[in-house]
Amino acid sequence: MTDAITITMPDDWHLHVRDGDMMRAALPFTAEKFGRAIMMPNLVPPVATAIDALAYRERILAALPADSRFTPLMTCYLTDDTDPDDVERGFAEGIFTGVKLYPANATTNSAAGVTDFARIRPVLERMQKIGMPLLIHAEVVDPDIDVFDREAVFIERVFEPWTRDFPELRFIHEHLSTSIGCDFVRSKSGQVGGTITPYHLELNRTDWLGSGNRPYMYCMPVIKTEADRRALRKAATGGESCFFLGTDSAPHSIHKKLAIVGAAGLFNAPVAIETYAKVFEEENALDRLEAFASLNGPAHYRLPPNEGTITLERQTWTAPEEIVVPGPEERALVYRGGEAIAWKVAQVSFQDAGRG
Repeated sequence: MTDAITITMPDDWHLHVRDGDMMRAALPFTAEKFGRAIMMPNLVPPVATAIDALAYRERILAALPADSRFTPLMTCYLTDDTDPDDVERGFAEGIFTGVKLYPANATTNSAAGVTDFARIRPVLERMQKIGMPLLIHAEVVDPDIDVFDREAVFIERVFEPWTRDFPELRFIHEHLSTSIGCDFVRSKSGQVGGTITPYHLELNRTDWLGSGNRPYMYCMPVIKTEADRRALRKAATGGESCFFLGTDSAPHSIHKKLAIVGAAGLFNAPVAIETYAKVFEEENALDRLEAFASLNGPAHYRLPPNEGTITLERQTWTAPEEIVVPGPEERALVYRGGEAIAWKVAQVSFQDAGRG
């Protein structure tokens, strides 16, 4: 039995920290254990231009301790009216790492997202030309499509045709939730990468709805079947380079999360890397955790891996049930809050990370 594992400093390729008080409360849980994170742009108003992203990055950096080595990687919120020149300028100046596509009204704060895929083709053509990746919330929003089928239908109607129309454009299928999604990413490996959350590896829809509605498990894309969960675990732990870590950690105030119409998203940053370690151990794949958490993502984004390390030890601790958020937000629930966690980060060494 392995009691400790040291891996290259991991990155989180899909992270929400919001803004203001919530950002200041949530950000430290990622910054203390990860070298970099892709920062989601779905604020209100969204981070839709290079100027917006520069300002948001400055707010994130100002919220970090003075000695922090954490690097936020900024994304552009894609709209029907996004300017290809602004996208290219932001990428050339090192402000943008990628562009994020939300179909309008697909998830939290996505009302300003794309309503007409034909209108964004000039942006996609420019991104293909300059080598800039596109991050996709891969779900259709057609009300006639069952919520459990949204990912599969998006792949069929939009994603797969795009991989042929834009053969040099690199895509990231974010927060994979189905076996169909896993097979699609696998079939397009090299052009398409896929991130996988800790909760999609642990939960199925019976956990969520089988013994009463558990609103703290509600996310978008929603948790799917047990067969989908098993497929995601195989993808994450199987050693394939097209799959990598993306927590989709998404804090919400408790009154928004438990409202009649609850907010989608699970705040898992306090237990993320530890939960991945648990899953990889259960799948007898701890030796593959480093590739998934620390190497595959940088390779797909064409960035160097971090030079620091973290060490996880088999040591039981209890996850906090919630975090206190100053101001009107008050508090936010933590995924696996109150549970005994079998793995704990024992040492972090940032060194001089090569973060691009």
